[in-house]
Amino acid sequence: MTYVEGFVVAVPTANKEEYERHAAEMAPFLKEFGVTRMVENWGDDVPDGKVTDFKGAVQATEDETVVFAWFEYPDKATRDAANQKMMADPRMKEMGANMPFDGKRMIFAGFNGIVEEGAANETGYVDGFVVPVPEGNREAYRAMAAKAAPVFQEYGATRVVEAWGDDVPDGKVTDYKRATKAEQGENVVYSFIEWPSKEARNAGWEKVMADERMKPDHDNMPFDGKRMFWGGFSPIVDA
Repeated sequence: MTYVEGFVVAVPTANKEEYERHAAEMAPFLKEFGVTRMVENWGDDVPDGKVTDFKGAVQATEDETVVFAWFEYPDKATRDAANQKMMADPRMKEMGANMPFDGKRMIFAGFNGIVEEGAANETGYVDGFVVPVPEGNREAYRAMAAKAAPVFQEYGATRVVEAWGDDVPDGKVTDYKRATKAEQGENVVYSFIEWPSKEARNAGWEKVMADERMKPDHDNMPFDGKRMFWGGFSPIVDA
């Protein structure tokens, strides 16, 4: 199953074109290192949360937009080897020195895919989610996600991926654990739903919310929904 390197970044809104150019220039290098797909998504429908949200996760300011991005690898070994090569490559160091955003507030981690339905094709819109889940509830969460994925596909989603935290580092300023207020014994899940368009996403969600199969069992939820955060994103690079 796909190994995912997931990123959340705060980018000055005025730097959108520069960020897109920066990401597009990185794509050929990443392919050299074994990345099979790189997707960068610009915040479009990113709500404020009561406890956690994407903006708070990266301490985004009023003049910044949240980017939800990921690299895909065939497995963890390929990802680990790629990271070693990237760190030693002078081209990547040069590109890293000229980033159009504050790298200190970028959060990133490696995740093992636990649910993957649909093909990795060019996408038109993305729903991104980050959620803390107790380690002991891994299978319960996976089963719940596996049950929901075909319903999203039935209503228009082209792909659903749920990935379990594998290499989730502590950051100096921000990180996934702080972003979700993860407690001792909890892990972080990074997931996304791909749609052909925003219109398809909006229509699909309306049907999902009305489907009896998707009614939540609040007494048996395998995670704390109050600390889950999500948003809708428009792809700007899909390579």
